[in-house]
Parts: sequence; structure tokens; C-alpha cells
Amino acid sequence: MKTLGLIGLGQFGQLTAAVLKDRFDILAYDSADRSAEAKTLGVTLGSLEEAARREVVIVAVPVRVMRETFQALAPHLQPGALVIDVGSVKMLPVQWMLEVLPPHVDLVATHPLFGPQSAKQGLAGQRLVICPVRGERHQSIVALAKEFGLVPNLTSPEEHDREMAYVQALTHLIGRSLVGLKIPDEQLKTASYQHLLDLCGLIGQDTFELFTAIQTLNPFAAEVAQAFVGQAQGLLEKVSSSDGRQDGA
Repeated sequence: MKTLGLIGLGQFGQLTAAVLKDRFDILAYDSADRSAEAKTLGVTLGSLEEAARREVVIVAVPVRVMRETFQALAPHLQPGALVIDVGSVKMLPVQWMLEVLPPHVDLVATHPLFGPQSAKQGLAGQRLVICPVRGERHQSIVALAKEFGLVPNLTSPEEHDREMAYVQALTHLIGRSLVGLKIPDEQLKTASYQHLLDLCGLIGQDTFELFTAIQTLNPFAAEVAQAFVGQAQGLLEKVSSSDGRQDGA
């Protein structure tokens, strides 16, 4: 059984541990006290240095602290180790990996397009973005993903971030806005309105830290967000200046 060091035992780290604990000998590290979570999961806690010396190292920390985490790991990584991140943006983490981590380790950047809430119904059919960075070990991740029923998608960090500006950043902006609005579960709701309620249920469980990373660390997100706000404002201005009749009425 291969050894795995899991850096970060937050929400997604816990999901990762739960999924992989039967495939790997996991040693987890978190800067916070996660002893209760580790006991529930049945994984061992250790130091960052101990976790870094494992054959596979998964970095499941907020993107904003990822560079400093890579710096802390770098002196302890073993030759031939595989380092994987699971961040929600890809261009910056890949840049930091290449700048900070030693050349004797293989690198793969990933983004699971699911989380603890959406994974409650199982992993089958869920998507896993895989960006090869250094070495050919991404192929083993593709194979493992398929064993779990995941759908692996190989792409570049730039293409990932371009697509996620719409798929994730825009969706989270709309969803979190609706959460803040506290839209009610109305008796006369339509199927479309139920989709909005479902979106609130999913995104409302995510941390604001994740939302901030998605909006500020994806270089393409701000343009999409501004375009959306502009469209919404333009529509409101258009209807307010009309006489209430449809064109051609």
C-alpha cells in the first residue's frame, strides 16, 4: 500500500481522506486541531515534515496559502514523490509548484468539480480536472479516477481557468448572491425556481474563503463577473425606461 501525505484536513481534505483511506496509508497534517476529524475518519495525524516525506503528497489547503505551503514542503519531499494540489484555480498553483518545488518530484494539478455536498450521492459521474505539470504520473491519476467512476478531463491550467470563470466563478457569484438574499422556498415555485433553491443549498455550504479564491485568484473571473453585473443592470434600466409593453405590442 502506497503512503500518502494529506496536507489539510478541512472539508475537502476530509472527503479526500474518506475516499482514499482504503487505497493508501494516509498521514494527515493540518495547522488546526483536527484530532476529532482524524479519529472519525480513521486516519493518522502527524507533522507537516512527516506528511511531506510520503510517496504521494496531496495539498488540500486554501489557494491563498498554497505557495507558502509548497515552500514548507519543499525541503522534505523525497526523490520520485508525486505532489498533487486540489485547488479551485490552476494557473497560480501551477506557477508556484514550478517555482518552489524541487525538480526531483513529479507534479500534477487537479480540480475536483465536486465537493462534500455534491459528493453525498456518490462519486460516479463527477468530473475531475487533471493538468499534467511535470512527469507522466497524471496517467495513474486518470486510471484511479476511472476506478472510482469519476470522469477525468485533461486540460491546461489556462484553459481550466478560462472555463471556470463561467462554470464556477459566475455560478458561485449568482448562488452566493441568492444565499445572501435568502430567497424563500415558495409554495408556488416552478422547476426553474427549484433549481435556484438547489444552487443555494450547494453553494451555501461553501466557505467564503473558497468564494474569495474563485473570484480573485482566477485571472479571468473579474471580467465575466463585471459583464454579468453590467447585463443585469442594463436589463433593469431598459425595463424601467419602457412603458411596460413588449416590442411590437
